[in-house]
Amino acid sequence: MFTYLYLICIVFFSNLIIGVLLGMSGISGFLLPLIYVGLLNMPVHDSLALSFLSFAVSGIIGAYSYWKSKNMDLKLATYLSIGSLPGAFLGVQINVLISDFLAKLLLYIFILLAGLSILLKKNSQSTDSLIEKKQSRLLDKSPIIILLGFMTAAICSLTGAGGPILVVPLLASLGVNIRTAVGVGLFNSIIIAIPSIFGYFAHASMGSIKLLIISSLLGTIAGILTGTRLANKVPINYLKIFIAVITILSSVYMLVMLKAGA
Repeated sequence: MFTYLYLICIVFFSNLIIGVLLGMSGISGFLLPLIYVGLLNMPVHDSLALSFLSFAVSGIIGAYSYWKSKNMDLKLATYLSIGSLPGAFLGVQINVLISDFLAKLLLYIFILLAGLSILLKKNSQSTDSLIEKKQSRLLDKSPIIILLGFMTAAICSLTGAGGPILVVPLLASLGVNIRTAVGVGLFNSIIIAIPSIFGYFAHASMGSIKLLIISSLLGTIAGILTGTRLANKVPINYLKIFIAVITILSSVYMLVMLKAGA
């Protein structure tokens, strides 16, 4: 009984802390499956099912908050989501068919490069209007946005990365305002989570951990609400640096762990 209560507490506080980071930066959700599998020794499919359930809830709350604060590009989010829905479904379906090592290696290298591009990008001025003028013309083409949504969703649903950790740095590197990128990433994480939840729950044995589901959702809700409030008070330059640093550190850490486990 004590062990189970300890497990519930770990799940709650893990979701609380990660929810805060998600609300502030739109990334860090990938840590949930790492905690579930590495620290709590939960089965992989159970971990991914539970993680994507939290991603869906945090995405709904976070996306609404960013939309309310006018940090949401609904057109961009919609086109991304059109591609993300089939992409996420494909990622779940091929989960057992491709090498986990290769999928994670490609993901972490891409994340590292995206984070470096944000950190090293030179901006003499940082107003939102100037950032928008530098937005890549690729984002004016809906087929390209749909393709990006498809590819990122397939990778994220396959690895349990969630979505924003890949989408946010990618959009930021293409010139999207960093707060808008976070808002779009959170919205997109809902779409990625839908087929992932159904797919991984179908292969999970969740009957004995209903309290863990409740605990994770409560922690996520409290964390994301706190994080989105803090995000609106963080200067855009600091938020940009924060996202770049956490992206680089997390990707380097994952690459080291991946190599160690090879």
